[in-house]
Parts: sequence; C-alpha cells; structure tokens
Amino acid sequence: MSDISETTKEMYKMMGISPGIYEYGEKIVKGLEERFKSIDLIAEYNQMKVILAMQKNRVSEMHFQASTGYGYNDAGRDTLEKVYADIFHTEAALVRTQIICGTHALNIALSGNLRPGDELLSPVGKPYDTMDEIIGIRPSMGSLAEYGVSYRQVDLLQNGDFDYENIKNAINEKTKLITIQRSKGYASRPTFSVKQIGELIEFIKKIKPQVICMVDNCYGEFVETIEPSDVGADLIVGSLIKNPGGGIAPCGGYIAGKTEYVNQAAFRLSSPGLGKEVGASLGVNHSFYQGIFLAPTVVSGAVKGAIFAANVYESLGFKVIPNSTESRHDIIQAVELNSPEGLIAFCKGIQAAAPVDSYVTPEPWAMPGYDSDVIMAAGAFIQGSSIELSADGPLKEPYTVFFQGGLTWYHAKYGILMSMQKMMEASQFKDFS
Repeated sequence: MSDISETTKEMYKMMGISPGIYEYGEKIVKGLEERFKSIDLIAEYNQMKVILAMQKNRVSEMHFQASTGYGYNDAGRDTLEKVYADIFHTEAALVRTQIICGTHALNIALSGNLRPGDELLSPVGKPYDTMDEIIGIRPSMGSLAEYGVSYRQVDLLQNGDFDYENIKNAINEKTKLITIQRSKGYASRPTFSVKQIGELIEFIKKIKPQVICMVDNCYGEFVETIEPSDVGADLIVGSLIKNPGGGIAPCGGYIAGKTEYVNQAAFRLSSPGLGKEVGASLGVNHSFYQGIFLAPTVVSGAVKGAIFAANVYESLGFKVIPNSTESRHDIIQAVELNSPEGLIAFCKGIQAAAPVDSYVTPEPWAMPGYDSDVIMAAGAFIQGSSIELSADGPLKEPYTVFFQGGLTWYHAKYGILMSMQKMMEASQFKDFS
C-alpha cells in the first residue's frame, strides 16, 4: 500500500504538484474520512431511488432510440419524463434537448405560468445575475417586464435568514409565482437546505395557498436525500449539464412538478396546442438515461471536492462559504480570495488540472448576462458543464471564486491541489516547498 502511495505522489509531482502541496492536501483528506462516508451513504440512497424509478417505468434498450422531425410518439423521451417525475416525486416532468440551459429552463417555467398583470416575488433576495434580463431588472428585449409582469423581492436578513415579516407584507393579490433560488449563485449568502425551503413554502402557502412556488434547483440535485418537490414546491427546475446529467448529457434541462404548471411550461417551450407532444430527442436519450443513472455518484464526488476545498482554503486563512464544517446543500464552494491576482491564479490552477484544454490560460472577459468581467476555468467534455470541474468568479471585491464539480472525487482533488500550486506561485500564501 505504501508503494502505491509513493507512486501516486510521484505521479502528482509529474503533473505539477509540489511535494509540500501534496502532503498538505493528504493531511486534510485524512481528517475527512468519516465525513466522506456519510456522503457515500447519501449517494447510495439516491442511486437506489434512481434505479427504482427506472425499473418501475420498465426502461429498456428501445427507449434509447432517436426520433427526428416533430418527435411524435417518442417513447424514450416520454418514459424518461416519467422516470424524472418518479425520482422527484412529482406529477409530471418536462425533460428536453430543446432546453438550452438552466437559465432557459427557468425562463420557460416563468413565462409559461405568468401572465400580464401578475407579479413575481423572490423572497430570498435578488436571483442569479443571468435572471436579471429575464425578469427585467436590467432592461432586455422579451423580458417579463415587457409583457407586463411586475417583480418584487424581499432581501434576506443580515444573518442570512428569511425575512418572514416582510415576505408576508410583500404577498398580495397580484402575486402569482414565488421563485426560490436554492443555491447561492454569485452571492455570499448560504445555500438553503431542502428543510429550510420547505419551511419557507409552508409559511407562504398559509398566506396564499394558490400561489405557485418554484425552486431553482440548479446545483442541488442529489446532494441530500430529499428534493424541494418533497417539501411542497409546485415546480423545480434545473439543467442537465449540471447535477442530473451526470456529466454525460450533452445538453438539456428539466422542469418537474404539478401537471398543470409543467404543461404550461411545455406550451411555452413548443407552441400553444402542441405542448409536450412534440420535440425530437435527436439521439440523446441514451445519454440522458445514463446521465441520470450516474448522477448520484458523480454528485457525491463533487460534494467531496467542495468540502476538501473548504477545509484547505479555510486552513490557509481564507473565508470560505460554506465553512469547513457546515452541512452541504449544493455542490458549490465559494472562497474569498481578496485580490484579482488570487482569483486569476486559482482559475489558472483549475484549468491546468483539466483533461481537456489544460494548456489554455483563462482570462477575464465581459461575459453576456453579467455586470462585471468574469473569469471562467473549465476544461470540460461538455461545453459549459458545471458538474465537471470548473471555477469562475466576477472580478469585483471580495474577489470570490466559485468552485464546483468534478466527475470524480480524484479529479476534484487534483484541481484543488493545482489551484493551491498556482496560488502559491503567485505569492498568495506561504511557500510549501
């Protein structure tokens, strides 16, 4: 066993990790053994949940076949949607190649279920930056605001808790849909647990039972044993190039929930009168099925990577969110690096650890949908896939990097070690050599 360890250490050295950085990481990993076992238990439960749903719906090889054109009678697509509905314990689901990304899925769900004169409420502060133009916070062609949908938000309390009093005051006769973003996004607030989301939904429903509660579930699927749809969410929305695609799905997104609201979204995705009946799967059904099958174990590796990152960088004196001991409710780890040099060095490390495009140097740029330059590092098999090892952050104080993904725990570990290596070389902390 010691021979294997020494050989592995030499392999890391060949791949650019100094012995000092490697040994530092190994000490951190040793202290996480018990915690990693609990993550494995969650993954095992979720794996059984996925297999049960696939067996219940009698998934077979025929469901992997492609459809073209209109996509009428695509048995593979329709069965996959039943599998998703069973996994998430919902009445229906929409799982489509035509959904480009998580932002697109959210837009479809919102646009399908809101009408002129309705009001959208966010009780968890401002959503992720890419939602600004959908809502109309930043003027944009085709925004909800242009269609007469108003918006209001209730910011979180200073300690990150829900502001229940102001949420109650904000709900009125126009409030049609309430959107709850599970993950922190580019914010320094905590990611909400499913239990917290359930408590918020229960509070909202007591005030206005008929209001639609939608949860942006991106980055959260399979991190816990329950999902927001298990605690009262009417709709949950996500991307297949994040957690549920398992790193295999090449595109796509999902909307799951009550039949009425899923159908409204389907009519927005395709056309009134067509809805879920059309939409060719174009040969990706096999990837969608295999992706959701692999997702629980892939997500567990990403969670381990996030916890490892938190422990490493907290021990080096950086503020990390969540901290090294907090429970996990998504795959994202935020680290406040306090300088543009630190943020850039971290991302260079993640890029250098990639299996794809490792030789590329990431640079900050004015990315559409964001209000400042953003640096992004990702050497992914699927473009933009954030279940794969990636890191990004806006170049503005406190220069926070958001690290996520890793199709395997070992790749996530290597990425963090390489980020440390580049940070050390950029003189962002002491030399371990």
